[in-house]
Amino acid sequence: EFPGVPIYQMDNGQVKIPAGWLIEQCGWKGYRDGAIGIYPKQALVLVNYGGATGEQILSLAERVNESVRQRFGISLDSEVQIIRSGQ
Repeated sequence: EFPGVPIYQMDNGQVKIPAGWLIEQCGWKGYRDGAIGIYPKQALVLVNYGGATGEQILSLAERVNESVRQRFGISLDSEVQIIRSGQ
């Protein structure tokens, strides 16, 4: 149904599809709305460009997840890692 989708066979017989690929296919890579966005070089990274709240970042994550769910029928699991400026 989705030609070109990269898949990785798991030991348990399931397949893994890279979340970054799914997010990019939904058009999110490089997205920016004011102080929040998706990193242009890696679709898995949500960015606070300064002044955004945690609630705004979480809302963006939920919108991204919903668009992936709508297009591919897959729900993404969050793997939150906070990186502060200057680290």
